Amino acid sequence: MSIASRLLLASSLLAVPVLLVAESHNPADYPLRVHIFGRNQTTFYHNRQADEAKGEGRANLFENGEAKGVDFQYECDHRLQTSSGFETFPAKWKKPGAELVVLLPEFGKPGSYDTCKFKVEMKDFAYYMRNGQLGSEPTTVFKQWMVKHEYDPEHGKNMPVPVAAGAGAAPAGASQP
Repeated sequence: MSIASRLLLASSLLAVPVLLVAESHNPADYPLRVHIFGRNQTTFYHNRQADEAKGEGRANLFENGEAKGVDFQYECDHRLQTSSGFETFPAKWKKPGAELVVLLPEFGKPGSYDTCKFKVEMKDFAYYMRNGQLGSEPTTVFKQWMVKHEYDPEHGKNMPVPVAAGAGAAPAGASQP
């Protein structure tokens, strides 16, 4: 075997583990949805270019038709954006109940995505935003609101349907997920 053949074989064997750990960037591979309410972030730079972002935040994870609050720590290659309005991001479990991989759109590159790892602490309630203040409520109350407004981001129902006036009081989370 020639030296060139050996080098080619060695380089291909080194590349295989990298390919095995690379996360998919196909939204169809991410069945869960995450609504990010807020985050604190530190961005690290190399030669005046953003290289990495780390921080913590709060979100709702939509799984099996139900929203649950999560507190998270994250590491991303790019700055983490929060959700706008009712926007959610695709996600999947890397380690169930402990670590999520979230698929985030790359700014200025339609149809292109990057992944971000979230270490999560699951809550037994859901978060909501009202008048700029973050609050929490039982998951059952939030689920009632989701059903009433036909809101289910896991299944493509990304905007709540308005309820006719006089149809009853809305639960606390009615202003936003």
